[in-house]
Amino acid sequence: MGNTALIQVRVEPNLKDEVDTILAENGLDIPTAVRIFLAKVRRVGGIPFDVRTYNAETIAAMEEANRIAQDPTAKSYGSFYELLADLNDGEDE
Repeated sequence: MGNTALIQVRVEPNLKDEVDTILAENGLDIPTAVRIFLAKVRRVGGIPFDVRTYNAETIAAMEEANRIAQDPTAKSYGSFYELLADLNDGEDE
């Protein structure tokens, strides 16, 4: 690797062990995963995933959306125009 910088991070042993197992199942080790993460931070110019905390109202809305998405009787549309056409059909009644 040529010139390298050492990064040391302290984490709980259980967290390290669990992550190590997950990464190993995917053919990675922790140092490689950290390098991938750092490269992605550089590429996107920030943390490459959402780190905000959701309030109760947002969590409830996300859970409702998941329930609707899993409902086999829920309608789905291939495009916005299909939805509009379906809505317009109901206006004539």
